[in-house]
Amino acid sequence: MNKTQHMATLLAVTMAAHFAAFQAKAAVPYEMREEPTLRSVAEAIDKINTAFTEYKKTNDDRIEAIKSGKPTADFDAKLARMDEAMNSLTEQKSRLEKVETKLARPGAFSGGDRGPGESQEENEYKEALYDWIRAPKDFQREQRMQQTFQALEAKSNAGPGERRAAQATVGNNAGGGYALPEVIERSIARLSADISPIRQIATVRQVGSTDYKELFDIGGAGFEWVGETDPRNQTDTPNLVEVVPTFGMASAKPQASEESLDDLFFNVEDWLTSSAAESMAVGEGVAFIGGNGVKKPTGILGGPAPVATADAQRAFGTLQYLASGQAAALPSNPDVFLDMVYSLRARYRNNAQWLTSKLILAALRKYKDGDGRYLWQPALTAGQPATFLNYGITEAEDMPALAANAFPLAFGDFKEGYLICDRVGMRITRDEITTPGFVKFYVRKRVGGKLRNTQAIKLLKIAAA
Repeated sequence: MNKTQHMATLLAVTMAAHFAAFQAKAAVPYEMREEPTLRSVAEAIDKINTAFTEYKKTNDDRIEAIKSGKPTADFDAKLARMDEAMNSLTEQKSRLEKVETKLARPGAFSGGDRGPGESQEENEYKEALYDWIRAPKDFQREQRMQQTFQALEAKSNAGPGERRAAQATVGNNAGGGYALPEVIERSIARLSADISPIRQIATVRQVGSTDYKELFDIGGAGFEWVGETDPRNQTDTPNLVEVVPTFGMASAKPQASEESLDDLFFNVEDWLTSSAAESMAVGEGVAFIGGNGVKKPTGILGGPAPVATADAQRAFGTLQYLASGQAAALPSNPDVFLDMVYSLRARYRNNAQWLTSKLILAALRKYKDGDGRYLWQPALTAGQPATFLNYGITEAEDMPALAANAFPLAFGDFKEGYLICDRVGMRITRDEITTPGFVKFYVRKRVGGKLRNTQAIKLLKIAAA
């Protein structure tokens, strides 16, 4: 057998082995998933409306049973099951909307390895990084990654017209890891936004350093009407205050077995971006609600203790609350929710919405107005949330549970009221030592957060007064 025949035989054997491995994995799926029950957003909306019609009937029967002094345990259990069903349908609707949005993006079916707007240098560095992830002990792959990054950095420094592509400096792995390509950074950020409810409703800025500050005018500049030849009086100087977000290092730790990384059919890019995005979104969600500002963002509820004082008398940086009227329960009278709405200035109500957890949302579904109409209404169009008092609702499971002195419900314009800052640049470090047989990749970035305008958000406090 000559050398050419020998190489051909070896290649055929290798391909057969990989194909056999693929068949074996295809025969035993990694994860059993239920078949999707909904095929379109329109179908989801129809099912939610049907479910809510039945929900209203059951709740009306429960109210009549209460008036008649009859037990309501069966009605309560049925309503709880229906709450779960409607929550599930709402989540499926949200997922379908995201899928339809992605499919509508330009280039969704274009294929190709290079992302939109991605240069040749960025693509080469990305591919070199994925090769290194598959074999982090391979010196040649690591060297190639460094070389492709240096080429990318050289292009970025070539002139002011080049966009930011390599802000972080590559050193050795022990000295701080490697910069993630911008296209991966964008993918992780986009997936995190899809998962994190606060990112979807707050103001999000990319900043170059953790020294970022915003000046906020809490008094407003002076104003006067004058005639064409009238003298101009000096107007009041704006009352400016600084909003300084607190930053922390958000670190995700995707882990894969060495066997998976050796598998040709293992999608490194999807694994890295989805694992890092989900981990970061979960951790950020906790901090954006209750973070105390120590090595992490200061959350919506993490600032000074909220007070009952109105806007004109309250110190900037402190939120106002309205009491539920009950020591350990939601309001017995829905007028409290109307008070929350109209305690907010008209300029903030235009973009306002509710923020609460799933359990509080289940309770809100039962409220009626004086004419017996339900205050909660399902979404009637694609891309729109369910409403309460005609304002949209955002679910955030990190909001406090129902308890005395808790703040389980917020209402306001969160783009005006809360600021999230992402420092440009993510880094990745490998660890194949701490868990034998597995390789961990620490993906990290600096994230900050702070209340921005405390007049734009109101809270419900579970308290008698």
